[in-house]
Amino acid sequence: MSTHSSAASTVVVKILDREYQISCPPSEQDALLKSARYLDENMRKIKARGTIHGLEKISVMAALNITHELIQKNRQINESRHSNAQKIKYLEDKIEHALHKARQMDL
Repeated sequence: MSTHSSAASTVVVKILDREYQISCPPSEQDALLKSARYLDENMRKIKARGTIHGLEKISVMAALNITHELIQKNRQINESRHSNAQKIKYLEDKIEHALHKARQMDL
């Protein structure tokens, strides 16, 4: 897949050998190019399998695959956050207990 900027606010991306002009702020152009590259790679993998034909069907399957990946990663992030929150709570309780013991020893 080749990509290039054709103007300050327009980026041309090539996905499955088709060019698309996308209006994009300069600060988001790198992210857009990476996204287009990722989509192109996913679509090419689906096309290479040979079981799905037609740009629309390939596009929908790629969108479903990428959406599934996103949901899985979000779930992992949320589980990790929950686990970290539990660890932090445990450590806070342990610190509080140690401080309480230290205060009692001072008395």
